[in-house]
Amino acid sequence: MRALVVGAGIAGLVAARQLGLAGWDVVVLEASPGPRTAGYMMDFFGPGVKASERIGLYPRLSAVSYRVEAAEYVDTNGRVTSRIDYDRFARAAGGRVLSLLRPDLERASLESLDDVPAGRVEVRYGARVSKVWADEHSAGVDVEGTAKATLTADVVIGADGIHSVVREQLFGPEQEFLRPLGMRAAAYIADAPDLHDRVGNRFLLTDSIDRTAALYGIRGRRVASFFVYRATGDDVDQSGARDRLRRAFSGLGANVDELLALCPAEPYDDVVAQVVMPTWHRERAILVGDACGAVSLLAGQGGSLAIAGAALVGDILGPVTSPAGIAPALAEVEDRWRPFVETAQASGRRAAASFLPANARKRLIRRWIIRASGLPGIDRLVARQIVKRIAT
Repeated sequence: MRALVVGAGIAGLVAARQLGLAGWDVVVLEASPGPRTAGYMMDFFGPGVKASERIGLYPRLSAVSYRVEAAEYVDTNGRVTSRIDYDRFARAAGGRVLSLLRPDLERASLESLDDVPAGRVEVRYGARVSKVWADEHSAGVDVEGTAKATLTADVVIGADGIHSVVREQLFGPEQEFLRPLGMRAAAYIADAPDLHDRVGNRFLLTDSIDRTAALYGIRGRRVASFFVYRATGDDVDQSGARDRLRRAFSGLGANVDELLALCPAEPYDDVVAQVVMPTWHRERAILVGDACGAVSLLAGQGGSLAIAGAALVGDILGPVTSPAGIAPALAEVEDRWRPFVETAQASGRRAAASFLPANARKRLIRRWIIRASGLPGIDRLVARQIVKRIAT
């Protein structure tokens, strides 16, 4: 059996690995010229932990994780207004919470293809898919890039993210399924040794209204950043992401201003949105990860859900040995995985509603909630509720 996976992100690489281990021949097509090096920090817990342990990926993830001491909200003078102790949160959540940079998670997934017998999985970078088709008889794609080609397979797996080409080709235009949450998010990594040393092993977040900047030190004495600000498509001008970020976030303190001065010309900058679809599969094609069930960056569970969903694809599709079994297998994947995604999306909407306080009163309420979460007993209740929403 042969599969084409469009997208060499976390979901696509894990799905390819699991199918390769099951004996499939897999080609992974990625439009980017190579593995992505930019990204943001995420908390990895919930279903992804269980799935990564089961398929043998967890040791690779643990090896590249960061030990974070605390998340601290600070005012413009750098004074801490509220604090979340990460060790306490991890213990209350069962002790299995990893802090991972998205590019490290992707790289670990890529390196895990070494577990697959040689020749089973091929990853092609710089391969932009221009056409996708799937019916009861065949599936395939047209590829542009360094070598134009038409590829066919028994199944096409769309793992190409929130702006999925596979989804648009097979299910309809993006605007039918994208649900913006009224915000944008940006991220980049900068060489900033002095700032790195000041931040240490903490997340620093600005205690601000309608915008939040976060920064944290990473290996190599670099600093990773994450910005969230209230904006819709109509509000975004054409001046470029760097100028937009500098206008939106200047004045939030010396650390943020120093980081903004190091912003590259084209940082990651995109809408904060969810993808909501009535169905994720058709005939010989299925969507996985953000392509069908983006929960939004603010939910913090994209990586976890990507791994768990891709592992399920391997569990159900992997044993299929004839084309007749593909459609029932894809339907089973969706039936079993959709409740998890919908629960996570509901959690993500709640997180988005509270992440950017709209006024001083709501900011004060957030401070009170965070401070209360540090009290004995309440910390366990809060952590369990967070984990329960996403892991059950």
